[in-house]
Parts: sequence; structure tokens; C-alpha cells
Amino acid sequence: MPLKQMVYCLSNKYKTLFFLIFVVTISACKKEVKEEKKEELIVYQPSEMANLMNEFYEYNASLKSAILSNEDLEQMPERFLKIHSAEMTDSSGRNSIFNGFAPAYINSQMKVLDTLSRLDLRTRYNNNINMCLACHKTECVGPIPRIKKLLIK
Repeated sequence: MPLKQMVYCLSNKYKTLFFLIFVVTISACKKEVKEEKKEELIVYQPSEMANLMNEFYEYNASLKSAILSNEDLEQMPERFLKIHSAEMTDSSGRNSIFNGFAPAYINSQMKVLDTLSRLDLRTRYNNNINMCLACHKTECVGPIPRIKKLLIK
């Protein structure tokens, strides 16, 4: 056999051998792919009451700003009356304590806008914010630091 043919034949053997080693190596190194446990992300959806409470906060923040800058006060939105029926995050929250505070809060909120009141505006406003704090001290205590920021000092 001529030398060229021997080299060609030998190189084909090495190619085949290399290929076999490659396949065996890849097969041996193949890791089991574990199916990753997909966790379903749960996006927090605030309750109707939580949204309403945030609206109370925003409204009172705007009242505070208006009071401090001697501007006209914005009327209380009618939707605030939903405090009596809004769906709560925790249904056990609508208890006798809450049912006592809810109408008192609406009354207090309306007194802020009472231009015939003998109490000055800042006092009426702070009384309303203190009503929020009083209720939240009995039930949902989380927002207390945020509510305290609404007080006019």
C-alpha cells in the first residue's frame, strides 16, 4: 500500500476513533436536566377597603396642603361613604369596633369642611386625623406612622 493511502486510511481510523470518543464523552457528561419548579407569582391585589383607605389618605394630604397654604378646601368625595360596605382584606375586620368608628370618621371628615364650626380649621382637621389613628390603634395598626404624617403640627 502506498504511503499516501496508508496515511489516508490511518487518518480515517483516527477520525472514527475521535468521533467515538467524542460521542462517549458527551453521553457520559450529559447531566439530567431537572425540571425547575415554576413558582406562580402572586401579585398583591389590595381590597376595596385598602384602596378606599389610600384615597382617604390622599384626600387628607391634599386638605393638609390646602390648609397650610390658605387655599379653598376640596369637598369630600361621595365614594367615601363606601366605608360602610367596602370589601375588606380581612372580613373579620368589620366588627363592632369598626362599625362604631366608620360613621364617626365620616362625621369627623365632614366637620373639617364645616365653615360654621366654632373650632378652628386646623383643630377640626387634626381631630379627623386623630379619629383615623384611634381606629387604627384597635385594628389595622400598620398605617399608623403614615397617618401620623398627616397631622398639622
